[in-house]
Amino acid sequence: MIIAIDGPAASGKGTLARRLAEHYGLPHLDTGLLYRAVAASLIAADRDLNDVGAAIAAARGLGLTEFDEDKLRGRRMGEAASIVAAIPEVRAALIEAQRNFAHRPGGAVLDGRDIGTVICPDADAKIFVTASPETRAQRRALELAARGEKADFAAILAEIVKRDARDSERADAPLKAAPDAVRLDTTKMSVEAAFAESLNVVEARRR
Repeated sequence: MIIAIDGPAASGKGTLARRLAEHYGLPHLDTGLLYRAVAASLIAADRDLNDVGAAIAAARGLGLTEFDEDKLRGRRMGEAASIVAAIPEVRAALIEAQRNFAHRPGGAVLDGRDIGTVICPDADAKIFVTASPETRAQRRALELAARGEKADFAAILAEIVKRDARDSERADAPLKAAPDAVRLDTTKMSVEAAFAESLNVVEARRR
């Protein structure tokens, strides 16, 4: 069983994906971390984020389990990831690894921005998770504050709106809901309510 969870930044897709993976005993891949890791590699090497050649090389040399999540979850890395994710050659270099992960025996849960449309168009269940920009900015601010980082709500909201535009308007694999995805607006939902609803969606597709 392959479960595809897509949505914009801080919509709650990662939390739901992890909960679903735990519930069904499936491996989980946060594909956003792949792009964050590529960006981190470029930054560490003091390379421009728009250096296509360097970005492709970093993507091809990437593993799927060697991530320092604390380092990659930072605000700066999220913005950087959005830049390298807009490079078609980088996305192409990471497609096979993501598909291989999804099609391992038993299946998997993947979350990102193009899982249901590009990576796993044949997924058994697809959920497109969203929430208002203000709600997402508040969630991200709380996450950053919990890690001891500066949390300027206005700046975070502006970054989220900018990322939404970049992710939705890029020519290759733009952020959008698959035609057969179930939309889940978590703006006014608790984590438990959102999980219950997503579980209902998956169970309905299984039946």
